[in-house]
Amino acid sequence: MGVGQAPEGTTSPDEGSGALQATILALVDARSPGASICPSEAARAAAGSEDPWRALMAPVREAAAALADRGELEVTQGGVPVDPRAARGPIRLRRPGLR
Repeated sequence: MGVGQAPEGTTSPDEGSGALQATILALVDARSPGASICPSEAARAAAGSEDPWRALMAPVREAAAALADRGELEVTQGGVPVDPRAARGPIRLRRPGLR
């Protein structure tokens, strides 16, 4: 294993974030235009059947924040766009501009 590489059979934080971002976008895109998902849906999908999905909630929220930073995702609370890093409590994820 080289410097900066993840141990065999695991992913680096960047690779994991990319996988979580892809999962989020796939779930959002599978919904009707303007529909949103709960971050827990992405955590459950990424965790699979054997892993505890709750451990992925913070990484999913961070992946959603990165997508929002790039304009690929909108994070809402009570239907209103919010800063995903400042939001406390339940949030929803959707494609931007679709209501």
